[in-house]
Amino acid sequence: METVFISELKPFLDAVAEKMNLYVPKKSGEHYIYIKYDPASNKAMEFNNIRTCTPIKEFLFPLCELAAIFPEPLEPEDIKPFAVFGLKDCDLRSIEILDKVFLEEEFEDPFYVARREKMFIISSDCFEPRGSCCCTLFGGQSYAEKGFDLNLAKVKNGFIVEAGSDRGREFLQKHKDIFIDVPSEALAERDSIIEQTQKQLEENNAEYKLDGPVNEIMEKGGDSDVFDIESQKCVECQACTRVCPTCHCFYLYDTKQKDYFAKMKMWDGCMRLAYAEVAGGANPRKVLGDRIKHRLMHKFSFFFDRYGVDMCVGCGRCIDADSHKMDIRVVLKKLNEELKNKPKAKVAK
Repeated sequence: METVFISELKPFLDAVAEKMNLYVPKKSGEHYIYIKYDPASNKAMEFNNIRTCTPIKEFLFPLCELAAIFPEPLEPEDIKPFAVFGLKDCDLRSIEILDKVFLEEEFEDPFYVARREKMFIISSDCFEPRGSCCCTLFGGQSYAEKGFDLNLAKVKNGFIVEAGSDRGREFLQKHKDIFIDVPSEALAERDSIIEQTQKQLEENNAEYKLDGPVNEIMEKGGDSDVFDIESQKCVECQACTRVCPTCHCFYLYDTKQKDYFAKMKMWDGCMRLAYAEVAGGANPRKVLGDRIKHRLMHKFSFFFDRYGVDMCVGCGRCIDADSHKMDIRVVLKKLNEELKNKPKAKVAK
């Protein structure tokens, strides 16, 4: 039992919620956010057509958490199993990136490990991408092929459910009474939706296609004025790093409680003015354009050099969140055009 069909979501969601806390998407304005699923509610759950505004890192790498205490050592809390529904391919790829950072043998984060092991991943296919969605520019797609326990594809009369792990297959086996075999027309419809969505993504991003690997474009464009020019649109709100599912910078600070000292761990961002400031007050990135360049160099060059993948999954959250609509695609395209038009150095004979 690898792929099955269900006509309504509620029996499926109730079965998941019996075993663990379940978080599902909820429409909020133009976007989706995550809320805890309530089996007692008769309100139909909203099946998210695209990724949520909430980045998946919030479940694995909280905004603020207790990292250590003194004088007694701090052990990771006992995390209860939980499931997150409606993750998209870009979210799954972002988890892969976070795993590279927090599951490195030498630097393994026990708090991340505790949450990651208890997380049950329920992904779903995209079918109405926003104009900001640009996963196809960065090796992504509208549907998931790996990295999930279960994946759902919405079709006219229900949902195709596919297992992607042993845990997912075990779930389908234990709850086979709520599923039926997949109708052949449903599979054909799913494939048609995937094809249409992929085509839409390609059309939306046609003008932003690059002429070479993005890491090479970034490295060769390091001295460009584009970063300073584009910085004029930025108001330094740092929203781009907050909603980014792969940004993982954090800082540690000490606090004194009644009978112990605590070290807290909190999200940080390289767009913050004082981010690179050292104890003596020197700051190598006081200029905003330099901070924008550093952020993109980390995304597309530094991380690639270390792990062999870009640190951008093309989810478009940063584009939606930016107050003045600074678009990462525009920056890369301008760098690309500069390199194309740059005179080639003459080879001495």
